[in-house]
Amino acid sequence: MNQRIIKNTLYLYLRMLFSMGVSLYTSRVVLATLGVEDFGIYTVVGGVVIMFSFINASMSEGATRFLTFALGKGNMEEFRKTFSAALTIHILIAFVILIFAETIGLWYMENKMVIPAERMNAARVVFHLSIISTMATIIQAPYNATIIAHERMNIYAFIEILNVCLKLGIVFLLVVGHWDKLILYAILVLAVAFLIAGTYRQYCIKHFKECRYQLEWDKKIIHPMLTFSGWEIVGCGAYVGSTQGVNQLLNLFFGAVVNAAYGAASWVTSAITGFVRNFQMAVNPQIVKLYAAEKIDELYSLLFQNAKFSFSLMWLLLLPASLTMETILQIWLVEVPEHTALFCRLALIQSLVACLQRPFVTAIHATGRMKVFQMSSGTILLSALPVSYFYLKAGGAPYIPFVVFICAAVLELCVEVYLLKRWINLSLIRLIKTVLVPVLLIIACTLPPSLIVNQYLPFLLSAMFSGLTVCISVYFIAFNKETKAKIHNQIRNVFHQIVKKSNI
Repeated sequence: MNQRIIKNTLYLYLRMLFSMGVSLYTSRVVLATLGVEDFGIYTVVGGVVIMFSFINASMSEGATRFLTFALGKGNMEEFRKTFSAALTIHILIAFVILIFAETIGLWYMENKMVIPAERMNAARVVFHLSIISTMATIIQAPYNATIIAHERMNIYAFIEILNVCLKLGIVFLLVVGHWDKLILYAILVLAVAFLIAGTYRQYCIKHFKECRYQLEWDKKIIHPMLTFSGWEIVGCGAYVGSTQGVNQLLNLFFGAVVNAAYGAASWVTSAITGFVRNFQMAVNPQIVKLYAAEKIDELYSLLFQNAKFSFSLMWLLLLPASLTMETILQIWLVEVPEHTALFCRLALIQSLVACLQRPFVTAIHATGRMKVFQMSSGTILLSALPVSYFYLKAGGAPYIPFVVFICAAVLELCVEVYLLKRWINLSLIRLIKTVLVPVLLIIACTLPPSLIVNQYLPFLLSAMFSGLTVCISVYFIAFNKETKAKIHNQIRNVFHQIVKKSNI
């Protein structure tokens, strides 16, 4: 793994450590200030808007892929045209979502969602403000994609730290404010969205001359991007069904209080999986660039390393957190909604499978062959939603949708590996030997002893034991001789520097 990836990963981890600490504090205060019911209303009402923004997520993936591909080929004129085309498309998407959200979305909120009558007016305000906030996020997406394509992860990290600091300011204003807390929170979130969008835009315009927007419609660029993104819409729509769809199902069958548990579980999962996403964000551009440069052997190596290390990072955080989840939630939240601990554990398991998926999805994106992939992936996830509905309709427990979507995620992973075998001749034997066997061995060596020790040791010692067990297992199982040698050299260099300074 090269120095640029390591450097970018460190930038993103520093951002993540800061973000997670502030996020855990702010989410605790927001839940305590809004109350369980209002927090549940914000979670589910904002989710309606997110359901419409999946089109933007699809186009963002397309923009990132094509911008990175152009850089991989070293074609800056193509990069400039791709950026302008992407921004034009995103502006159009923002207004399309505005129309659909203010018609279908508003009707759904007022007629189908379970919201107390006395809070409906506040819910409407939150809904309208959430739409505007989503539009700002949509239009900034090509600028984010540009920074990621250039692998300027330090800038991305600094801007996201600014984002977190502004959200910390939201908490302070929310506590001291005298307006309706739910409406005030939505207004402040909107203000932060505009400030962050403006920051990304100004940086890109100043540092990348290719980001000077020009209104043009180059069919040679637009058509492949729209084709790619059109199929990506299928997958993103299915993903929204697996997240916000579950949120809406829980609201239909159990009401806003269970949505609060879902929202809290989403925060915990987002904080933990953020570490893995940061690592993958640093690696993903190079996967696309290696494919663009037709360096397939190097692509294989990076792909397998990405999958194995992503799992290791996720398991290092997931295992201690899952074993001590009740204690973590009691420390973190003033009032823990019912079902939150179980929701968190199941959501983390689903994220564990997803972290293995993501490198293979990036490789598929690099090929640009989206039709078969998105049709199969979308069918699997969309089928899981009605299955969950029928289970709940038959009197199933609130955790049933999580179990259904974990099974769907495993099936998705199998499909992705099969497609890469067909398209880039991915070696299944090498995949099993390099990724699957080490992953299963790590689980087998760490889960049983951690479960036993957790019954006898207090919270902190149990978490430390399971974390140490994972680190030792990963070192001896996941790392090859070359990686171990690099680690030894780094430790030796640090030790020599410390000794040298002490002698001075």
